Amino acid sequence: MRVNTWWLTLGVVWSVIFAGMSFYWAMGGMLGVRSLGGAIYEMSFDPEPSFILIVWLTGFAKLLGAVLLLLLPVPWRNAAISKVLYYLIKIAGVFLFLYGLLNFITISLSAFAILDMNLEVHATFWRLVFWEPFWMAGGICYFFSVKKQRSI
Repeated sequence: MRVNTWWLTLGVVWSVIFAGMSFYWAMGGMLGVRSLGGAIYEMSFDPEPSFILIVWLTGFAKLLGAVLLLLLPVPWRNAAISKVLYYLIKIAGVFLFLYGLLNFITISLSAFAILDMNLEVHATFWRLVFWEPFWMAGGICYFFSVKKQRSI
């Protein structure tokens, strides 16, 4: 497997920024929460301890992605480890991209009154302009951070 350090670096930075947002919100920060809209925004006003725990856990899960990316350039003696990392990163990239794309589609349908998602205009705007493209960008970074080595 070959590592594309440019995409890998972008993926790590993306993951750390994304995790940082979760940690900020878990500590009670409110900047940007309104842009999420829906139930998450409502719960952020008077969060239950279980909600705060979930936000902390999502931050750590996002950091786990950065750790996995940082394991890619390690010269593993066992080829199985490299293969597992390769597929984990590829699958994560596809998942992140599809998650953002499918949310983008459903929120767009909601913006055109085809679906009722109960999102205010502010949240709809930011989800379409920032959040869902941000998910897709992360997926692209993960997916292209590694590729199979050509056999000679």
